[in-house]
Amino acid sequence: MGRTIQIFDTTLRDGEQSPGCSMNLNEKIEVARQLESMKVDIIEAGFAIASPGDAAAIAAIADNVHNSTVCSLARCVEKDIDAAYSAIKRANSARIHVFLATSPLHRQYKLKMSQDEVLEAIAHNVAYAKKYLSDIEFSAEDACRTEPEFLAKTFEAAIKAGATTLNIPDTVGYMAPDEYAALVRYLREHTPGIENVTLSCHCHNDLGMAVANSLAGVEAGINQIECTINGIGERAGNASMEECVMALHVRRDYYQAESNIDTTQIYRASRMIQTITGVPVAPTKPIIGANAFAHESGIHQHGVMANKETYEIMTPESVGIPQNAIVLGKHSGRHAFEDRLRTLGYQLDAEKLDKAFAKFKLLADKKKIIKDRDLEALVGAVPVSGSERYTLVNFVINSGNSITSTAVIRVKHGDETIERVAASDGPINAAFRAINKIVGREVVLEDYSLKAMTEGEDAQGEAIVKISVDGSELVTGRGVAVDVIEASIKAYINGINKFFME
Repeated sequence: MGRTIQIFDTTLRDGEQSPGCSMNLNEKIEVARQLESMKVDIIEAGFAIASPGDAAAIAAIADNVHNSTVCSLARCVEKDIDAAYSAIKRANSARIHVFLATSPLHRQYKLKMSQDEVLEAIAHNVAYAKKYLSDIEFSAEDACRTEPEFLAKTFEAAIKAGATTLNIPDTVGYMAPDEYAALVRYLREHTPGIENVTLSCHCHNDLGMAVANSLAGVEAGINQIECTINGIGERAGNASMEECVMALHVRRDYYQAESNIDTTQIYRASRMIQTITGVPVAPTKPIIGANAFAHESGIHQHGVMANKETYEIMTPESVGIPQNAIVLGKHSGRHAFEDRLRTLGYQLDAEKLDKAFAKFKLLADKKKIIKDRDLEALVGAVPVSGSERYTLVNFVINSGNSITSTAVIRVKHGDETIERVAASDGPINAAFRAINKIVGREVVLEDYSLKAMTEGEDAQGEAIVKISVDGSELVTGRGVAVDVIEASIKAYINGINKFFME
């Protein structure tokens, strides 16, 4: 087989910058561990100078990740580079990723710098970063709208200063695949020393061509793809990691290249990001959408029944989509429960496993058959130790189409049990108002969604809320229960707990 394409995942940096996709510290660590489990080569953990919280999260990820390179972004500014190194210095393998805009638009209106000043800033700051680490990546922001001749000069300056990876970002998703490939070939032919560094692509999806441009880049000589789980990111998002990886995997005969990614972990990673951010993927999303392996057309069904390869170019199992129901009940033992979780790719510590098993026993009293999706939902709903400021004890709802809905909510707060009642035009709104009384803060519901996790009348409902507390940034809460009102209440309390934990 030909080349190995490195996967540089920026879910925790570029993806997390997307509105509504913010994560707390524990969630970032959980995602980083999943990325490491998938054998991602480089994890861009954040932008250290952005905030003390970002720097702390990067440092925590550096402490918890051992087999992937941990990277921090930095502008071509010394204080940014200092902050980046301080955050990642304890990592087994560390990288500083410096960037500077190079296009005429950015030079004139954002940087207010001449070409010579841009070249000087690149040379100085790449060299400054090099004093800390040997692994330095340089990105020319808005490279695809930069004059090719000048772009080659910026990369030459970065190489001379010690850059080991050069990134050619399509920052605004402007290029077509043939154009992007032509730019890569031009740079390879006109940049002295470029044969000694790794070339990378970072393509945005504004015109829906991020994956196509990334793969065109691979054909032209790119050896590193920068991408995110589910393609999350600013504006229309980034190149989707699962699409890039599976394109290389399924069509390795064409690209003569593949990645190191364990593809059987893709589905779990996708579900994790959906759960944490509360941002679902479309049913028709390639690889991990609900319809990706569904066949409704009679012709398609007939073909698949005869031979799956008639309409499936990959198997659900190859990306880790669980296919079999697990028949566990209230008499099932902990060993069987733990064994199935391990089969699904979950490695829980003792405390989280205890909590998950307790929740499983409660669920088994309400459902006859526990499916893999139920287990995934259950594990995702297990709180992080110390994160539960408020815990739901019980609730009573009185509702109908001819009366005002009322909700009585009882929660535990430390050693204290608090109960409040509220009325509204619907049972869920009444419950949320009662919780607001308990919390004593201005909690505003910005978004709410509810969906079934599995099929059947006893399916668990998954509620996702996005709330702001006292005008804070949006916080995502998630709750899962057979009773959809209970799921909604749990999601609301989960979001409030996250706010206080942060």
